[in-house]
Amino acid sequence: MAKELARELINAGVHFGHGVSRWNPKMAPYIFAKRGNIHIIDVKKTLAGILVAKKLLAEVVSSGKDIVFVGTKRQAKKVIEGVAGKCGMHYVCERWLGGTLTNFRTIRSQLQRLQQLEAMQESGTLEAESKKMASRLKRELRKLQSNLGGIRNMTRLPGVVVIVDAAKEYLALHEAKKLGITTVGIIDTDANPDTVDVVIPANDDSMRAIDLILSELADAVAIGKTMVSSRPESGPRPKRVRSRRPALARADSAEAATVSAGEESRQAPEASSQEAEQAPNEQAEPEQSE
Repeated sequence: MAKELARELINAGVHFGHGVSRWNPKMAPYIFAKRGNIHIIDVKKTLAGILVAKKLLAEVVSSGKDIVFVGTKRQAKKVIEGVAGKCGMHYVCERWLGGTLTNFRTIRSQLQRLQQLEAMQESGTLEAESKKMASRLKRELRKLQSNLGGIRNMTRLPGVVVIVDAAKEYLALHEAKKLGITTVGIIDTDANPDTVDVVIPANDDSMRAIDLILSELADAVAIGKTMVSSRPESGPRPKRVRSRRPALARADSAEAATVSAGEESRQAPEASSQEAEQAPNEQAEPEQSE
């Protein structure tokens, strides 16, 4: 399987990098050779990155978390949308809005606005508005659909963010790193591999190469979903047994104890003085009777 995949990657042109003058020195471990003025990417490193990413995605999806595919460059838009629809995950292919992850509460409010406008369009209330207002609302609806249509069903932060071209999607990588979200990136020889957790060195300008790699990742997501459904349902959680330690005395009870002790100590000398007064009187009574 690995040999067949490597052959398909070479046929797709995944090994062609950028020009020598545009390279990032940190990509040196992933470069096989130089042909003319073009760097050649090591396909073995590409294959190793794909295998690691597939294992990671399968584990993350099996744990119940979601994946977000991000690719806003012209060569990756259609591929991202098709692959995300194939595996049933979220995607961003038009524009990465700043704060999509770090300010997710505001994004959720925008998604609610999108649902409201779509409901107005379906019910016909949008056409009942004035011509100017209807035009403004339709323009707002188209804008929200293009920017947030791929993440409209995302109710929580994802477990992994998969990006195409780390140099272009630096905002998504920065937000994911700030929140501690794992990132998988298809990066070319002009990008910085330190910005991505799992590096897949490949030609990010070839539509065939992007399609082939993302299709492999989508298969891993599908496998992770089957692992979720095959897991046995967990039973009810056992009840927590509290330790039978003696309860500590409260402050109010301690104060009451000290007050009562003080009252008893005060009453003790009074009682002893009364007994002392009664004792001579009892001795004097028999003398009077005599």
